[in-house]
Amino acid sequence: MFATQQAGWLQGDVALITGGGSGIGQAVAERYLAEGASVAVFGRDADKLKAVVEASSAPERMLALPGDVRSSEDLHAAVAQVAARFGKLDILVPNAGIWDYNRSITRLDGQQLTDTFNELFSINVLGYLLTVQAAWQELVKTRGSVVMTLSNASFHTAGGGPVYTASKFAGRGLVNQLAYELAPKVRVNGVAVGAMNTDLRGPASIGLNERTISDSFARSEITGNNPLIPLHDASVEPQDFTGSYVLLASRKNAGNITGAIVPVDGGIAVRGFGDRAAGGDQL
Repeated sequence: MFATQQAGWLQGDVALITGGGSGIGQAVAERYLAEGASVAVFGRDADKLKAVVEASSAPERMLALPGDVRSSEDLHAAVAQVAARFGKLDILVPNAGIWDYNRSITRLDGQQLTDTFNELFSINVLGYLLTVQAAWQELVKTRGSVVMTLSNASFHTAGGGPVYTASKFAGRGLVNQLAYELAPKVRVNGVAVGAMNTDLRGPASIGLNERTISDSFARSEITGNNPLIPLHDASVEPQDFTGSYVLLASRKNAGNITGAIVPVDGGIAVRGFGDRAAGGDQL
């Protein structure tokens, strides 16, 4: 839990976070509250969202908005509710996503690959686009900003399988293109996070929708203690990844930053993942 501050970096701002019912979305929501913002959390599980609001440090400054990022109607309705409740929108965090659990192309047949691609891209890429499309006009009014959740897989191999990696490279392109299109009134940046101990799930199309990254941590399939990563002993808890989201959203501290992506991955670019490969397959 973050301590509430008298005057934080986001004092008086209003944020909308997709995928806000757990993981990094929930952690960013709580951090934004601590920095003085009001926050709406959007996601598919209404009960999770309600629990996030009730457990927050300032429930009176929160709003739970059930919906699906694949639905333009749900997203437009959410933006309208945020504006009605808080009077404006300053910060948009497209964050909802799923992971492919390093599923290699060698472990997918043609139909599985097609189904996984369609499901994962509809959430990780189209969902981001629809979220920004629904909110950009409100952000123009406030000269606000977009802070996208990206991944080490936006830059490096083996942060996922080929479908997830492709989706995160696409997200990296969205930061650049939307920063260009929405300038000068709306800033667009990203945070490329590393492995976190969260509830992030996989595609239902290949039976991974009930599996979480937390399960993989428990089975040592993923570890935050990888000796190939310079900061191998850094925290893997979501709340310890939130600082960059605050920085990029802050007009005072990042008002001249757009089109930037901050890597928060323990320094993977220094060493890479070594010989780790998607799925661990050997041809």
